[in-house]
This record gives sequence, structure tokens and C-alpha cells, in this order.
Amino acid sequence: MSRLLLIRTSSMGDLVHTLPAVTDLARRFPAMAIDWLVEESFADIARLHPAVAGVVPIAMRRWRKALFSTGTWRELRAVRTTLRSSHYDLVLDSQGLMKSVLFGKLVRDAPMAGYDRASIREPMASLFYDKRYSVSWERNAVDRNRLLFGQVFGYEPDLAQCDFGVHTGPAPDWCPARYAVLLTATSRDSKLWPEASWVALGSTLTARDGLQCVLPWGNAAEQQRAQRLAALIPGALVAPRERLDVAAALLAHAQAVVGVDTGLTHLANAVDVPLVAIYTDTDPLRTGVVETARSRNIGGIGQCPDVGAVLAVLAECRA
Repeated sequence: MSRLLLIRTSSMGDLVHTLPAVTDLARRFPAMAIDWLVEESFADIARLHPAVAGVVPIAMRRWRKALFSTGTWRELRAVRTTLRSSHYDLVLDSQGLMKSVLFGKLVRDAPMAGYDRASIREPMASLFYDKRYSVSWERNAVDRNRLLFGQVFGYEPDLAQCDFGVHTGPAPDWCPARYAVLLTATSRDSKLWPEASWVALGSTLTARDGLQCVLPWGNAAEQQRAQRLAALIPGALVAPRERLDVAAALLAHAQAVVGVDTGLTHLANAVDVPLVAIYTDTDPLRTGVVETARSRNIGGIGQCPDVGAVLAVLAECRA
């Protein structure tokens, strides 16, 4: 087998969770060319891995908002042409949704592999796979991907080791010399950490550790939250909006990162910086960061870790 089309379109965290499986595959089959079909807003995540030869961007989120636009259908036809004119030996759908199946079926003469119906979010999607594999839901997201890839390609991944394979550039020019990144925004309000806790955390990191706090954001509401917090944390900086590859470099060169359950927190995990991931409404056993000497989860469903506990765990990660 020489060419693979990997389908994992979104979300950011799910893409990051797929990167170790790409590392495993590339180490065992270094000559394999891997193309990745991905939502355009997350394409830079796929490009961070040196084993990814090409990226096929789609724009489902944008297309749904203008389904009857001629521009939408022109772009859809272009993706169809790209997929139908490309030769792949296998299509691997690790997304497990009907929308991912639809794109996979555009590839000519290539079998499609994915999870079996008991292992997938949309069981109907498995009906369209030529090869189906069982992976327990009791596994965390990273291990599920690695085990799927291992079954598809006939190897046993070493789950005791985890390499995301991410390569980043230098820190952005505007970065402070020594800084902590506070990832305060997430997709649901139930996953947020109290603003007063962020202020106390950031103020301590600045006064005690000499770290200037940097607060990224992704939309207008997140920017407003970052601005509120930065106004209350001495010396804090609201980051400019950056591409994801630049955000990865920002995270990679930080002295510390603290974040809620959000894609950038998982990206920080991938670049191996001292990291504490705060969970208040999701289960870190399922979707937490990969814990290492430098990365830890704290909290869980219905929990709200206090500032002292977060600081204590962060100190262990920075030791």
C-alpha cells in the first residue's frame, strides 16, 4: 500500500487526537503517502505533522450556511474532481459520520475502512465500509484512534508511549520573553472555569513566577472575555487572532499553559509544554489530555477545581 486518504474533518481536538496514530503509521510504513481530508478551518492542524503529504480541505460548516449558492456548488465540484482524479489504495474514515462517508465514497476503486457499528457515533456509517473494526468506547480518544489504525494496518501500537509528531515554528514576534498561555474559551458555557479563578491564577503566575499571561481567543465573545480578564491580571496580553500553526508555535514556546476542555488545550498537549487541563463538565478519562510528566488533567463532570489545586498541579508539571 502506497497511498492513504485519511478522513477526519473536525473538531480541532479530534484532529489532535488523531496525530499520534499518524505517527505510529508513519514509523511502520515510512514510504506511505498520507493525504488528510479536513475541514478548512482546521487544515493547519493536519499540516503540523510531517508525515502528512497533502491536505484536502472541505468547508462543510461554511457550505451549510449557503447551500444554494453557486460558489458552494462550485467548491463541492472541485473537491469531487480532486477525489475522483486521485488514486488511493485505501480510504480510512476515523470520523465515523455519514458526512465523512459521503466524501470517502467519491474516491474511485479504493476500499473504505472504519469502526464497526458498535464503535461508531453514527452506526449507519459503518454499513458503507468495506472493512470494519471494533474499538472499545472505554478507551480514551487518542487510544481509540491508535487502535483503529493498528487493526487496519496490522500492528500493535505501544500505548505506553505517545508521540504527536508535531513540528512548529518559532514563537510569534509579539510574544513576551517568558509567558503563560491561559486558554479560557470553550464551546459550551458548562465547560468554562470561573473568571474570578482565572484572575487569581494569572495574578499568581505573574507575581510569583514572573510570567506574563497571554490570552488567545477565537470569536467576538471569547475576545471580550479575554479582554475582561486581561484588564484584571497585571501585565496580561490579549493575543491577536492567529492561524492555528502560529497558535501551535505560541503554545510550544510557553513556560506554562492552563486551559479548559478546548481544542487549543489538546494542541498544547501535542507540543509537550507544562500543561494543566481543567475539566468541569466532561470526563477527562475519555477526552482528557494525554498525561505525562508535563501534562495533567484536573476536575471532571460536575467539578470545579480551585485555584490552589490547579497551581499545585502546574508546579508538578513544571518541575
